[in-house]
Amino acid sequence: MKHLGHPRNYWRVSPDSADLCRGAHPPRPVSFGAEPQRLTIDLARSAIVVVDMQNDFCSPDGWLASIGVDTSPLLEPVAPLRRLLPALRQAGLPVVWLNWGNREDRMNLNPSVLHVYDPDGAGTGIGSPLPGSGSRVLEKGSWGAALVEGLEAEPGDVLVDKYRMSGFWDTPLDSILRNLGAQTLLFAGVNLDQCVMHTLQDAVCLGYDAVLLADCCATSSPAYCTEAALYNIKQCYGFVAGSEALLDEMAATAGKGEEQ
Repeated sequence: MKHLGHPRNYWRVSPDSADLCRGAHPPRPVSFGAEPQRLTIDLARSAIVVVDMQNDFCSPDGWLASIGVDTSPLLEPVAPLRRLLPALRQAGLPVVWLNWGNREDRMNLNPSVLHVYDPDGAGTGIGSPLPGSGSRVLEKGSWGAALVEGLEAEPGDVLVDKYRMSGFWDTPLDSILRNLGAQTLLFAGVNLDQCVMHTLQDAVCLGYDAVLLADCCATSSPAYCTEAALYNIKQCYGFVAGSEALLDEMAATAGKGEEQ
């Protein structure tokens, strides 16, 4: 019989039958330290969503830097993500890159969104050319919308454009995650208190489980914004953990499997 669909979500079909059982994926639990409680997640039902690790936010030549923001803290997630993502891919977890990538004509952006990035109408916001390079701010296909140096999408990764603080509004993100059979979402990226937080909140409201990987996130906002975001995630939405704890337990679990 032929498999019809994604390897994590498929039917088996032939000319005279269709098996809608979608294939059996045995659970692959892994337990690791987190807050407010120790966690066990099913790797077979998990995915990682990496938010806005793109040039316009993180690069010293990007949009945020051009308006005077110190972007060096936003590069801090690069190193832990470079350690984590290969292990997650090896374990079969989908890697979803969620970046701003607006339409050239900005027809789906209302004034309240545009105002966030150009509050005084000076022409330095979404779609404006960067000084020097001319890259259009947060525009699909631009240098600014591409992943920052040090991070690369691999074959099999999923790239999703977003147009709001939350990656679920006006995008196919929810459909993609459900088609991947993802139940637990690991969150990483920037800005922790803005796009990462908004996307995580919407994920929980849509029925996903959420785990923020704190060392894989950063923000250019004041420290109290980070403290408030972490508090609210643990209090209202999900869990906060470190990528090293997850990596260590994945390696230990894999070792036990090899011994057996």
